[in-house]
Amino acid sequence: MAWQNRPTVGMALVAVVACSLCLLPVMTRAELRVGFYDDTCPNVEELVRQAVTAAFARDAGIAAGPIRLHFHDCFVRGCDASVLLVTNPAGGKTERDAAPNNPSLRGFDVIDAAKAALEQSCPGTVSCADIIAFAARDSINLAGNVDYQVPAGRRDGRVSNETEALQNLPPPSSTAQELTDRFAAKDLSVEEMVVLSGAHTVGRSFCTSFLNRIWNGTTPIVDEGLSPSYAALLRALCPANATQAAAITTAMDPGLPNVLDNFYHKLLPRDMGLLFFSDKQLRVDPFMAELVSIFAASEELWKVRFAQAMIKMGRIEVQTGRCGEVRLNRSTSASSTRRRRSR
Repeated sequence: MAWQNRPTVGMALVAVVACSLCLLPVMTRAELRVGFYDDTCPNVEELVRQAVTAAFARDAGIAAGPIRLHFHDCFVRGCDASVLLVTNPAGGKTERDAAPNNPSLRGFDVIDAAKAALEQSCPGTVSCADIIAFAARDSINLAGNVDYQVPAGRRDGRVSNETEALQNLPPPSSTAQELTDRFAAKDLSVEEMVVLSGAHTVGRSFCTSFLNRIWNGTTPIVDEGLSPSYAALLRALCPANATQAAAITTAMDPGLPNVLDNFYHKLLPRDMGLLFFSDKQLRVDPFMAELVSIFAASEELWKVRFAQAMIKMGRIEVQTGRCGEVRLNRSTSASSTRRRRSR
């Protein structure tokens, strides 16, 4: 009997060790690599690019969606596509339901289209986490003519929790120190934070995210760091009674909101492009302000650093190897799907 029990104990020990390894930092596990799908799904990047290009042709503003999806995914539980899940196995709301994501996060339909094409071509092979990373790169290329190779091999997570999104994503009310701390927790430097903030040059924001900077109740105000003319423009676009339910939005970049360039950094010293209190902090902090000036002076330098920062961000706390799973569809864990089918 003792010998009969040993294999069971051994298997249990292996399972425990495997689960423990999945919790270790990415540096201790298998590295991501460029060309991960060369043998198993060689057309993966082309199929994702086709989905992104088709969406961009219909609406150039969609480019901001996958970029922001990638950021909001990686900052919560790492780059594991947990931001896509619509159910929390443990109960409660998911990351998608959290205030930083709902209702402003876009690009889910782009990921759906890419996933559907890949499931036809290479069933059960490409993770949603990798699709997000590829789609973000392709969006950056279309909006800003910036290209880079994406290391792949991420696996999809099974858990998504609203509270963790609130705890990890920097809110628009963040101070310079809070921004520094949130990015440092993900092994990203102050410079990389300033670089990545430049993504605010594309996309739109709900008025409710910055309403208290231009209105005090129904009284017009001009918060420090906003030019009076820019505040007046924002008030014309965003009435004092704006709500998320009304879905009133305004461009993040008042000039070219669908072009990824260094205008975010150029506008900051002019007290424009400062929709959020957190944007203003890049001018208040001397070191951050110096970096803003450097990137405002050279779009080429900013784009090089932006690509580098995106690659590094894409490695945050990834699951690889036998950790995680490859979902059959982007919004439901494969294990959850199997449990429902077995009932």
